[in-house]
Amino acid sequence: MEAVSAVPVPQPRAAAATAATSSRRSLAAALFLGAVGATVVLLAAGRIWAEGTASVGGGTVPLEAKGSDVTGVPTALAIVGLAALVAVFAVRRAGRFLVAALLALSGAGTAAAALLGASDGKALDEKAARTTGDTAATVEALTHTAWPYVTVAGGVLILLAGLLALRFGRQWPSMSGRYERDGSPRSRKAARPADPDRPEDLWKALDRGEDPTREA
Repeated sequence: MEAVSAVPVPQPRAAAATAATSSRRSLAAALFLGAVGATVVLLAAGRIWAEGTASVGGGTVPLEAKGSDVTGVPTALAIVGLAALVAVFAVRRAGRFLVAALLALSGAGTAAAALLGASDGKALDEKAARTTGDTAATVEALTHTAWPYVTVAGGVLILLAGLLALRFGRQWPSMSGRYERDGSPRSRKAARPADPDRPEDLWKALDRGEDPTREA
């Protein structure tokens, strides 16, 4: 007699648990990447991106330009990314997809703007012109720091958060009217016993799945 091979039995609970775990991990990763990326961008935009000198009266004056002097795009897009990261939980279906796409585009735009500004010298040229009083003056001994590339890294983190939201956002929870403003579930009031002389009470009891003819 041939041995009967065991047929694997589907485990719906195990599959659901695995899906829930994957959803929680992707959610935590997106929140972490988005928050860290935006923080990095906002901090790096306030650092020195470029340095140089300007000739004044036979001498030189040191000049420096912060990231916000070079371009304000990374800061603005990082704020947009933070708003999108929060808003992704307030919308559903197509709205969530659009917000997730906005989050990803914010990260991509931040990285691109910072990369373009990494070799930009216009901000220091403008400072040289103001310092010397000569509109044709330009910065000399121009050097750039690593902060623009730190900003690029922050934008990439925001982009990754957006890609996670696009891929797994359908599985994430959303804000619900079942919760109060403080985040705690609303307590259900005790149902009033149905009055047999009031038809509306009988219908309400039936809607709750109760037997209105049963004595308390």
